[in-house]
Amino acid sequence: MKKTTLLATTLLAMTTTAALAQTAPFETAAQAVANMGLGWNLGNTLDANSQQVADINNPAYWGQQDLTSENCWGQYTTRPELLAMMKDAGFGAIRVPVTWYNHMDKDGNVDAAWMKRVHQVVDYVVGQGLYCLLNVHHDTGADSYDDQGRLTGYHWLKADEQNYAQNRSRYEHLWTQIATEFRDYDQHLLFESYNEMLDAYSSWCYASMSAPGGYSAQAATTAYNGLNSYAQSFVSTVRATGGNNATRNLVVNTYGACDGRGSWSTHLQEPITRMQVPADPAAPGHIIIQLHCYPGLKAGNLSSVKAEVQSMMAYLKNTSQQKGVPFIIGEWGTIDWDSDVNYADNRQNFLSFCQYFVEQAKACGIGTFYWMGISDGASRLFPAFSQADLAKTLLQAYHGTSYQPVLPVRSDYTNTCITATVNYTNQWGEFNLFTGQTSASDYSGIALELASAPAAGLLQYKVYATAEKYQPITTAQSTLSFTAAMGTISRITLQCLKSSGTVTVKNVWLLKKDGTRVPSDPSVFWGCTMSDVVLSGLVPVVSDATPQADRRMYNLQGQRISQPVKGLYIMGGRKYLVK
Repeated sequence: MKKTTLLATTLLAMTTTAALAQTAPFETAAQAVANMGLGWNLGNTLDANSQQVADINNPAYWGQQDLTSENCWGQYTTRPELLAMMKDAGFGAIRVPVTWYNHMDKDGNVDAAWMKRVHQVVDYVVGQGLYCLLNVHHDTGADSYDDQGRLTGYHWLKADEQNYAQNRSRYEHLWTQIATEFRDYDQHLLFESYNEMLDAYSSWCYASMSAPGGYSAQAATTAYNGLNSYAQSFVSTVRATGGNNATRNLVVNTYGACDGRGSWSTHLQEPITRMQVPADPAAPGHIIIQLHCYPGLKAGNLSSVKAEVQSMMAYLKNTSQQKGVPFIIGEWGTIDWDSDVNYADNRQNFLSFCQYFVEQAKACGIGTFYWMGISDGASRLFPAFSQADLAKTLLQAYHGTSYQPVLPVRSDYTNTCITATVNYTNQWGEFNLFTGQTSASDYSGIALELASAPAAGLLQYKVYATAEKYQPITTAQSTLSFTAAMGTISRITLQCLKSSGTVTVKNVWLLKKDGTRVPSDPSVFWGCTMSDVVLSGLVPVVSDATPQADRRMYNLQGQRISQPVKGLYIMGGRKYLVK
């Protein structure tokens, strides 16, 4: 495929103008929540992490990864076009989760390259005029163990008095660096203290729920005291860095970011009732409390879940008034999100729930940030919406049913493929060529084009299907043919047969039986990393001054073109040359 050259004065007019010193007083926390609009999480990117060493006493626990951590959970490197798309669609705020332990030393000194990358992504957000929530994310969370009880995942920040005493200086040093880096940014940037901080027992729902013998008042008190101490350290540390941080709006989370929803335990509301608003005498009115909400939506319980949400919102509204601080729901969805059960198989109820959730929150003055779907995987690279109907539901719930957002989808990029270098780090490591769910009868096969022939014995196709299939790859261009016996296909990978190896994937096509080709989007599965990712073919120009509705291409006769050939075209009022 020939690469298309688009001549434009700029790809994206990204600047740091939003980072210039604030000339007017900062809006209050309540004003910020009202002004930030509908929010979304840029999840599984800067927060992605992989622990090879779980022992915090081992110096190798710290700084385990480089910049490729952004891709280690299968997402592509974030590009500014994604945030331009979100702004144009009607979102007003982006939460940017960031994990730090894997990019800092044991004293909390952050790697300069990682700070630079975080800074770059923040600029992508605020450069669009969007609000940005920047946080400390998977430095907190539930520890994990293997089936022999051995520790496999550890989080260094815990809601625990002893943990606070041990880690206070490291935590405050981390926030001093972050706050200093972004000290001059205006009110569009908010800092979030920590994510879902749990006790020493990794208890969800409320502190000490998982303690030996069950709930312990003493253990719960230790946990809530530890969390409140971290929250106070966060506020005091940020304020001490001066500049715009003296009045910046700051976000603190409840224990575990728990929402207090439900009635099955008398302790469920303790994370909220025992959350102390940090003292902030020099900047009153600039604290926000965050929590997360993931109800268990099933096929037959929509009405009961809506009633539960309505009760929770009313409680949060009342508690907000009592505490004198606004609330935001920094993550929300349903408990079945990870497997996409609701979106795939319970969609009507799911969309109804999502609409109701946003409407209720807005009516109660509570901000919402949907967790991570809507645009996911390769869709973020183009950019496009992978769940356009869900995005439309959220946007109309917030802006009104008459609001008609422009939501690009992957099929709008019919002549664009992903080119990437795959670096295998494990024998049997796999790189996705296709993921989804399709019948072998729908297509005749899949075609792969590599930059050059692979080393002998390095690669094979592996097909996850009713009947698995394997086929060696020995040439730069190869085809895997489908047969009816393969049945339902859920994944096709490029598997490495050696302990390591490198190949460059140029194009991957699903082959229709009528002879046409559909681009398939490759991605990391496991045992490999991806680098040098580019889009080949026609890549529409994205400009912050160009609305999505104007990002369509036309010939000089005014006819819309989906797959241009050589010549002059018009997009967004400008001429572009396709060579």
